[in-house]
Amino acid sequence: MGVRDVPADSFITAYANHLKRSGKLEVPTWVDIVKTGAYKEQAPYDPDWFYVRAAALARHVYLRKAVGIGALQKYHGGPKNRGFRPQRHAEASGSVQRKAVQGLEGIGVLEKDPKGGRRISVDGMRDLDRIATAVLESMREEEDEDEEEDDEDDEAEDEDDE
Repeated sequence: MGVRDVPADSFITAYANHLKRSGKLEVPTWVDIVKTGAYKEQAPYDPDWFYVRAAALARHVYLRKAVGIGALQKYHGGPKNRGFRPQRHAEASGSVQRKAVQGLEGIGVLEKDPKGGRRISVDGMRDLDRIATAVLESMREEEDEDEEEDDEDDEAEDEDDE
């Protein structure tokens, strides 16, 4: 069981919570005032957005061999509003991507690739796999609880019919 087996949104939220709880990830001082790209109009509303971005970057690098900052900028980019002209894709802020990658590198999740870019380290792979397994187990427990509730509801309906 690995990161590929878990839905992206549930894994990213779980890993972001893990990064926040551990307190090891160094968060820049400017995270509360910065926009995540020139195409954005406002800064993110979520105060923990930097942890979510770092978790998304870690997952993205895990699923690929090596990734550079430019590729991450394109991945996290979005549509730029150009007035009455058609929208075009704009890249995300390079500084945000760089600081998140450097923070993950500082806690040993990522490492520099000799061919360029960053890749997942052995410790980082183990860490992400452990969290993915925990997310899968919690999802299975929720499914089991839902099935038990459905069974109880069916039994109650059967008793009412009699």
